[in-house]
Amino acid sequence: MNISITTGNILESTTDAIVLNLFEGVTEPGGATGAANRALNGLISDLIAGGDFSGKRNQTAVLYPRQGVASPRLILVGLGKREAFTTNQVRLASASATREAIKLGAKTLASIIHGGGIGGLDVSDAAQATIEGAILGNYKFTNYKTNNNNPKHLDTFTLVEFDTSKQTDVEKGANTGQIIAESVCFARDLGNTPGNDLPPATLAERALEMARETGLSCEIFDEQRITNEGMGALSAVGQGSARPPRFVILEHPGADPNAAPIIFIGKGITFDTGGISLKGGDGMWDMKFDMSGSAAVIGTMRAVAKLDLPHRVIGLVAAAENMPDGLAYRPGDILHPLGTKTVEIHSTDAEGRLALIDAIAYSARYEPKAVIDLATLTGACVTALGNEASGLMGNDNDLIAQIHEAGNRTGEIAWHLPILDGHRNRIKSNVADLKNSGGRPAGALTAAAFLEAYVQNFPWAHLDIAGTASTKSTKPDTPIGATGVGVRLLIDYLRHQSVT
Repeated sequence: MNISITTGNILESTTDAIVLNLFEGVTEPGGATGAANRALNGLISDLIAGGDFSGKRNQTAVLYPRQGVASPRLILVGLGKREAFTTNQVRLASASATREAIKLGAKTLASIIHGGGIGGLDVSDAAQATIEGAILGNYKFTNYKTNNNNPKHLDTFTLVEFDTSKQTDVEKGANTGQIIAESVCFARDLGNTPGNDLPPATLAERALEMARETGLSCEIFDEQRITNEGMGALSAVGQGSARPPRFVILEHPGADPNAAPIIFIGKGITFDTGGISLKGGDGMWDMKFDMSGSAAVIGTMRAVAKLDLPHRVIGLVAAAENMPDGLAYRPGDILHPLGTKTVEIHSTDAEGRLALIDAIAYSARYEPKAVIDLATLTGACVTALGNEASGLMGNDNDLIAQIHEAGNRTGEIAWHLPILDGHRNRIKSNVADLKNSGGRPAGALTAAAFLEAYVQNFPWAHLDIAGTASTKSTKPDTPIGATGVGVRLLIDYLRHQSVT
């Protein structure tokens, strides 16, 4: 979708539709909506008075002006209650209006900046969120649709600001929003790609292609290098597949390439059968989403490079396919990961944490400022939090608080769960240092305790995105399928970090 910025009166826009807004409870519209109401001889006021539009969150109404407005369609979108208004609501409102325009068959759409005037938000932040919502609301994954010659989507989205003095701030926010949202869509594309077309080597190649396009450095370990590095856990997970594992290192130097980096680690299980501990067939098709942590990391690194953030940032992806052939690792096996602790296998379906511990141990050589891993790790986290929030665990309260706040700002909610001594005790093994499953009780927490055992004196946080990485219901900014969760949260987290 082409994005353009212009200054002027949106009522003069000749796009297929224009978007205006209204807060819930407002009976006399102001701003651009008020100007449109006057131009339409009170038609919007009549709509409100008749109870057909109240301004509730993400509510839409369509008007067909015959005078006073150049566009053939005017879409009203509700912003909800003014006292609960945030940039996240801007994003959702913009996405809702975009989806309504697409439903009407519009190809070009112009919108005011939601919240940048009477909404009281910083105009750059509001512009960013408005663009993010439009791009995310326009997203569809149609790569495998054979009869898709005329897909319904927007070709052009124009952001219109009346006040010319705000143009620089609007352009800055819009550019940031476009980069971030397109990076989310990049992550969604990876997540939605089926396992037959995205084995570990192909996932690594996609990361390499992105790195070449954006100026990131990229190094890929093949299966021999993985073995040579001593990554016995990642190697074991991938040994049952004819398509061997890969380990990917993406690096953005920032303003100081010698600074302690912030490291993001993504679980990249490109398909998960459960291995010898075979999953039930019901729903196994969704296991293509088991690499969503890696998709988030690759998408985040794309945005980091395009935004040219001043931080040194490293993305690590541990990619493997978990299959049950004659060479697959078995329950009862004892593995020697890169860290110093041996692991007894209780379930080969608890494979993601095995891939992650080699990446976590590897990250120690960078002496990082912070390490954050993302993984579709446990069904237990879905049981605890549903699909509304990711589980957040870690060893550093400041880091946890910063991630929690970033989640609140972006709407990618991260809920703090504790790792207690009882959880740590449940993963102790009688025959090795640790076992890779503590059983059903507190499964998300025992999995996090297992990861924690390989953390070496650096701030670390773990995001269990099992419930948020994909969705089976359409939302204003997310269709059914991969959500790209984590990209916006991590970028927001980085943008609130000091460089020193």
